[in-house]
Amino acid sequence: MDGCVQVYTPEELEARLTAARKSGKPLRIKLGMDPTAPDIHLGHTVQLRKLRQFQDLGHKAVLIIGDFTARIGDPTGRSKTRPVLTESDVDENAQTYLDQAGRILDTSPEKLEIRRNSEWLAAMRFDDVIRLTAQMTVGQMLKRDDFRKRFESETPISLHELLYPLVQGWDSVNIASDVEIGGTDQTYNNLVGRDLQGGAGQSPQIVLILPLLRGLDGTNKMSKSLGNTIAVLDTPLDMFGKTMSIPDELLPEWFGLLTEVPDTDWQSRIAEHPMKAKDYLARQIGQRYHGVEAMEQAAANWHAHFGKGKNAEEIAVRVADEEIEDGGLPAWKLFWLAHAGALSRSEARRMVQGGAFEFDGQKITDPNTSVDARAGVRFKAGRHRSGELIKQPFVGVVTRG
Repeated sequence: MDGCVQVYTPEELEARLTAARKSGKPLRIKLGMDPTAPDIHLGHTVQLRKLRQFQDLGHKAVLIIGDFTARIGDPTGRSKTRPVLTESDVDENAQTYLDQAGRILDTSPEKLEIRRNSEWLAAMRFDDVIRLTAQMTVGQMLKRDDFRKRFESETPISLHELLYPLVQGWDSVNIASDVEIGGTDQTYNNLVGRDLQGGAGQSPQIVLILPLLRGLDGTNKMSKSLGNTIAVLDTPLDMFGKTMSIPDELLPEWFGLLTEVPDTDWQSRIAEHPMKAKDYLARQIGQRYHGVEAMEQAAANWHAHFGKGKNAEEIAVRVADEEIEDGGLPAWKLFWLAHAGALSRSEARRMVQGGAFEFDGQKITDPNTSVDARAGVRFKAGRHRSGELIKQPFVGVVTRG
């Protein structure tokens, strides 16, 4: 299918779709989401949009809210154990996920089934767990890339983490999914579902693997912990401004994964003028969540503040001598000082991580990088912050005293 990195397997998918057309019985399309944070960002919407495509073709989306698995913690892509959330944290986040997913999915009962995997997982007895674990070997688990790397580097792997792929696969058995959608970081877990379904006498689900959207920094996958996200609940102005800040090289990826704009259209726009293409992209993304009128107003406001000729402000940033250590100070602290109390220290760290800071012509994304604080050095700082505008982008000049 369009936009997929891999399909396991294309032949099975074609056969399953053909059978569904002949029988008139819709396929059950599974997407699982662990509510580990309260906000859905644009990276999540890549998979949600694919789920909506299946709905539009007449199939039924089964959205699994992983309220049980969120308490285990999927270690995918992590080099250490993820903190386990409390039950109240998970419940609160789950409700916000449902509200936000409804902005993308068709929520009519015939098109959407919402399940919480605590329905079947919380009811399992210990002997049920033993039988489930007997279906996988340690060798099979260590084929998962992040487990293997941690094992080889002698980084601790908790036993409960090894259960995660099994319980996610058990979700597929319990809802009898025909197709599961996942990102490239979920390939192993999704394929475990195929194996468990076969062992349970079900037809193994087809697995569709989608690419991971890179975030505002242009390098890492979009992740709230890295501060490089655009949230579905961001204001129109914030959504527009953040999109305008992405590196030009992200344009093809974002057009392809986040919009329905035809390839030939966005390719010609980028070739003609990348900034104008970025403006068009920002409007296209935001219209789904805020409507055309709100995004037109956001575009007008952004250009009035930060359009051509509007961003030449230069300010002096006083760095006290006591802030200096070995001739420098952390990048996040200079960023924080430059915003004169408009940001918290943690926000300054996140914004540096998100690519909002340039020092001496070089972008810095590690907030702890020591930067030279000699008088007269110049830097650029700024980006939209949720709900309001900071003076940005601006050129800062360090003064000492």
